[in-house]
Amino acid sequence: MKKILFRFLGWIVILTLAFLWIVLNPKPAFAQLNAINYNNINLENRDFSHADLAGVTFVAAEMRGTNFQGTNLSNAILTKGILLKANLEGANLTGALVDRVTFDGANLKNAIFTEATLTRSRFFDADVTGADFSDALIDRYQVSLLCRRADGVNPVTGMSTRDSLGCR
Repeated sequence: MKKILFRFLGWIVILTLAFLWIVLNPKPAFAQLNAINYNNINLENRDFSHADLAGVTFVAAEMRGTNFQGTNLSNAILTKGILLKANLEGANLTGALVDRVTFDGANLKNAIFTEATLTRSRFFDADVTGADFSDALIDRYQVSLLCRRADGVNPVTGMSTRDSLGCR
């Protein structure tokens, strides 16, 4: 009888501790509820126009011809992405990590890249009219290529594309 009572009390203690651990276990402050992750996926010709994709992750995603017009991509992570001929007109990429992304032939009119990290990314034949690159980190070679066709003023920030790139 004593043995059964100790087993019963032991189970109660274990279940109580497990319950308290589940109830009192705090979630980390950096955890994102409903975080969306588009890694290693084909998003070719998809329409994300005017969506709120702040903080979303796009790693090694195929995004040829994808429509991000007017989309909030602030603090998003876009690495190793293919955005050939994609439409990012008026998109907000403030603070985004855009590493090793190909924007060849993309529409970047009036896009906002303030404080974005655009390292090892390509912009060949991209339309950057009115784009704002203020305080963005961009490879010098790409800046020199962008300055050749930089024109316009961003309608949201009021910043000239040439000034935001530091063109001479």
